[in-house]
Amino acid sequence: MNTNQKPGLFTTIAVLTLVSGIVNLFWGFIASATALGTIVGVVCLPITILPTILGIFEIIYAAKLLSAQPEPIQPSQTIAILEILTFFIGNLFSMVVGILALIFYNDVTIRNYFARINGIAPVVPVAPPAPVVEPAPVLEAVEPEVLPAPEAEEEPAKPKRIRKVAGE
Repeated sequence: MNTNQKPGLFTTIAVLTLVSGIVNLFWGFIASATALGTIVGVVCLPITILPTILGIFEIIYAAKLLSAQPEPIQPSQTIAILEILTFFIGNLFSMVVGILALIFYNDVTIRNYFARINGIAPVVPVAPPAPVVEPAPVLEAVEPEVLPAPEAEEEPAKPKRIRKVAGE
């Protein structure tokens, strides 16, 4: 593999983040415009601006990821988590992008690529050591001792009830 070539998942993260940023930008503009229509909406306007701000950060981050000259940058789990939280304002697309970004950040090729562009030694997965299995002790076969069968005890006969007559 060419060391200058970006992995496919890396490009996928960048494109999905860019598209999510554009969607959040428009989502925030529409939510803000809708909120300005009512008095209660004016009070809630700071909440409707948040997707717009997230969209701006997503576009900037995606532009850094998509640049021809890779610059040192870390995986942004914060942006991915904020994308997931857009579920609360009804943006399901950004939620899915955030979940996929977190999953892709844990891929070994993506971790190695981020380490390489940041000048850090690549992460090499180490297999756990094989467990040492000791042989089980050999047991001698012992024939079971035959014990005499216990004699069945007879149940004592129940005493007969004597019926008392009421007049006696």
